[in-house]
Amino acid sequence: MDLITGGAPLPGALRGGIVALGNFDGFHAGHQAVVGAARDWAHKLGRPALVASFDPHPARLFQPSSPPFALSTISQRARWLDLFGMDGAVVMPFDRALAALSAEEFVQEWLFTRLGVAGVVTGADFTFGKSRQGDVNDLARLGLANGYAARVVDAVRDNAGIISSTRIRAALREAQPGVAATMLTRPFTIQGVVEHGAKLGRTIGFPTANMVLGDYVRPAYGVYAVRVILPDGTRVPGVANLGIRPMIEPPVELLETWLIDWNGDLYGQVLRVELVAYLRPELKLDGLEALQAQIAADVVAARKILRG
Repeated sequence: MDLITGGAPLPGALRGGIVALGNFDGFHAGHQAVVGAARDWAHKLGRPALVASFDPHPARLFQPSSPPFALSTISQRARWLDLFGMDGAVVMPFDRALAALSAEEFVQEWLFTRLGVAGVVTGADFTFGKSRQGDVNDLARLGLANGYAARVVDAVRDNAGIISSTRIRAALREAQPGVAATMLTRPFTIQGVVEHGAKLGRTIGFPTANMVLGDYVRPAYGVYAVRVILPDGTRVPGVANLGIRPMIEPPVELLETWLIDWNGDLYGQVLRVELVAYLRPELKLDGLEALQAQIAADVVAARKILRG
């Protein structure tokens, strides 16, 4: 799959495609319905299947001081879209210039001129253009004048309502990674480079791979049963502390993961850590021996969950 970023031109072979248009952060079940509809329509017509999204997320431009809220990175979404059978993904740089385009100007510049699309698929709540002035009816109306057809995919629901990124973030903040995983159709996964840390875990027999959380939404702080995907694709069970490490001064926010029954040097490598189950909140224990005993208990609990 081709990934087009930074406003680079679309390869000629991808012009005339059917595009799924939206943010698609997390690529949850609702997003998959929209993208799947575009893929199936494109395959039926023998045209390229595309996705077009924005980076940074529009909310980040207009509310730069808001807390981190991302459910995925661009590279994660690119991997999922490739596996989903898409031919190309266009990441539109969302800046002040793009935000200032009217609905008509956005369609003319991006959908007609830059992408040359034959069809557009969105969710029913999709808006676009300056001050979100355009909706799905405008998208269809403007398509008549710009040579593309537009389709709308209804929201995907479960027994609690519409599946959305907002609900997924709430589930993670409420220490419910399993609920989030059901809506995502996969565990929430933090991807990052392993960095050097305080090396406290090494002194008590539990060396950890440390990663910063970056722009990811902050799940509930605490200890999780996790699965770690190594750079070669190997999956390893683990226990991770996500939070500020209350026994270490000064507090530093990290994801610290101990890989169960695995040894090796991971510094500088990219790991993917899947949050499977929440075990307990962070604790400030009475010394290193107490911490060692608690981690050993966490490992027992994690093994039981990850075997299931």
